[in-house]
Amino acid sequence: MKVVIFGATGMVGNSVMRECLDDPRIGTVVTVGRNHAGTRNPSDTTAPKIVDIVHRDLLDFSAIETELSGADACFFCLGVSSAGMNEADYTRITRDITLTAATTLSRVNPQMVFVYVSGESADSTETSKTMWKRVRGATENALLALPLETYILRPGFIRPRPGSPSKTWWYKVFYQVSVPLYPLLRKVWPSSVTTSENIGKAMIALAANAPDLPDRVLRSDKINELAQA
Repeated sequence: MKVVIFGATGMVGNSVMRECLDDPRIGTVVTVGRNHAGTRNPSDTTAPKIVDIVHRDLLDFSAIETELSGADACFFCLGVSSAGMNEADYTRITRDITLTAATTLSRVNPQMVFVYVSGESADSTETSKTMWKRVRGATENALLALPLETYILRPGFIRPRPGSPSKTWWYKVFYQVSVPLYPLLRKVWPSSVTTSENIGKAMIALAANAPDLPDRVLRSDKINELAQA
């Protein structure tokens, strides 16, 4: 399979990329990023499977359609915290960039699987008083309306893979404090706890098998189940 990953430099996206590199079913991993990580490739790896694309305008992917064609799946892990952001800026990053990518991919690869990492409390009614929940829900709804095999992942607490830390400082502090509690959290709230490795494995399972699920919006318990498939 050929997969495209957005957000490969983030905590979740980096872990997803590593799972793809380790999986023999995947022959090519295309990462799309806006900037180089210093003097390194955007994916920060020289693995033979990797094809790094640096693309500045994330609201227009027409210039790289050739590189995106032939993909079997897209794992969309790009996202930001809403802390300190106004709704317009958060919407541009969370909804507009996502839909621009998905719309482009639906045109060049109409049979592909598109897996989007959302958030556990995203509001599909789009009426929440909490801005990020409303925007995430609107993004999910728009994605599900596209002519793609779309799945929405709504993880709650995510235990990060070693070597794939968050770039947000307060996330780092939170995970340092909470990761030792992961076994307890998994036992008490099994439907709300997963790992970044399981997210990657679940994405690959969805791309490889395209299961006919009754619900395309999947919480942590289903993510964990798919990861074992």
